[in-house]
Amino acid sequence: MRRADRLFQIIQVLRRTRRPVTADAMAAELETSKRTIYRDIADLMAQRVPIRGEAGVGYVLDGGYDLPPLMLTPDEIEAAVLGAQWVAGRGDPALARAALDLIAKIGAAVPERLRPYALEPATRAARRWDMAVDALDMARVRGAIRGGHKIALSYGDEQGRISQRTIWPFAVGYHETVRLLIAWCELRSDFRSFRTDRVTAADFLEERYPERPATLRARWRKTMNERIGETDGRRAS
Repeated sequence: MRRADRLFQIIQVLRRTRRPVTADAMAAELETSKRTIYRDIADLMAQRVPIRGEAGVGYVLDGGYDLPPLMLTPDEIEAAVLGAQWVAGRGDPALARAALDLIAKIGAAVPERLRPYALEPATRAARRWDMAVDALDMARVRGAIRGGHKIALSYGDEQGRISQRTIWPFAVGYHETVRLLIAWCELRSDFRSFRTDRVTAADFLEERYPERPATLRARWRKTMNERIGETDGRRAS
């Protein structure tokens, strides 16, 4: 690995986490010696990269520091393109178009020597032809999530029974053949997941729900982890 690439990768490693990263861990990932890492860290700090820490303890990168966004490695380009291919084959029409635009923009923005990694990638995500069809406008759903607006749904269960729900949407889950709209349900006073192909009607309301979408996502993750823990506990007993 060229030294310039290694310096860039050190910053990437530190950007992944807020916890201190040891020289041993970086040396193992970058396949170099700990002595080289110490020297590279010293050089980066001399270039005013805001790295804090010391040998034997670990290093952290202060928040707010960033590199030019298009300094991508070949692996990063392939990862981004593969992810965009997955979205293009499984996302709703608006996201699929955005994914294809993203691939084109990456190909146009990176240096010419890296362009084949975007436009002629060695990896490819196969398109799913058996995706369930969304019964509501997913672009408007994402807008409601970003704005924290309620949605009134008519929703059919597995037996086809229709119920009326007012929900606080905060996430969309993409599975292999279906999409799930994850929300707080006013009817059940609990978190619920709604298959987007089972929605029979949707009214996008102007009313905002009282919590931030990020707060609801954090509460939902905590609730799901607690329920998984309870299930594991019952199985073990």
